[in-house]
Amino acid sequence: MASQQGLSPFAVMGITLVVAGVGAVTMIMDKGKKERKGRKSAAGGKKFCIGGNWKCETNCAKVKEIIARLNGMAKLPDGIEVFVAPPMPHLATVTAELRADIAVSSQDCGNLTKYGAFTGEAFGGMLEDIGCEWALVGHSERRSYQSESNELVAQKAKAAIDAGIGAVVCIGEPLEVREAGIPALKKLLLDDQMTALVKVVGKDAAVWSQIVIAYEPVWAIGTGKTATPEDAQETHKIIRDWVSKTCGAAIAKDLRIQYGGSVKGASAEKMALQPDIDGFLVGGSSLKDDFLDIIANAEKGLAARK
Repeated sequence: MASQQGLSPFAVMGITLVVAGVGAVTMIMDKGKKERKGRKSAAGGKKFCIGGNWKCETNCAKVKEIIARLNGMAKLPDGIEVFVAPPMPHLATVTAELRADIAVSSQDCGNLTKYGAFTGEAFGGMLEDIGCEWALVGHSERRSYQSESNELVAQKAKAAIDAGIGAVVCIGEPLEVREAGIPALKKLLLDDQMTALVKVVGKDAAVWSQIVIAYEPVWAIGTGKTATPEDAQETHKIIRDWVSKTCGAAIAKDLRIQYGGSVKGASAEKMALQPDIDGFLVGGSSLKDDFLDIIANAEKGLAARK
């Protein structure tokens, strides 16, 4: 047949592989169109929000392993929302294969308003189209390694919200600011980082219902230093009180503030006991079985709050 069409066997083989490849990609993308329902509506009451940031740590095999682990979990606790943030190359696979009651987040979102010639960027509309329900913006590693400013982070948050996905906005302080005391902490977290956010997104409650604040004590991430539950609670209350004064008591009450300081299964219950901690942003432990322990132990902490 190949000779009748003037094609060599190698050409036929090449065409077959290309068609098979396109078919496989199309199948993944079609599967990715399934309805995802991991992000919880505020109408159902404030849910404790646990996010797993996979950073730049996963190859294809590791992604399959994590998906299998999460898909094998029992029903999620009623009071807890879970999302995972894979690296960009794995978003299509995760949105297609991960159970629908766990949300998928990107690790960043471009400050763009449309599709276009923006090489290397991720337009929020693309992320929403592929099945993302959240976007991380302003993570401490991006603020440090990519020199992202407070203003750029705020613009990215707005771009995500305008595209129909929620924004997990990361804020935090390095060790030298922590050691300088509460006034220095307030200046960086509130006067600089949070003020920039409010200037861009405004003070509308409907917009703030699409925002989660992730507090990262940068000094306690991978350094061997630890923040106690009391340390975390103190800072979370400072943030919430500022939001109440700046945006209104109702927005502050409903706002979810995650703790992102190297949470592990062993520390999750005591952290979840704190009244102003509304979730966790988990790094390394989200790649391991320990992530399931974090979810289970957070449920215990929440039950003890009541």
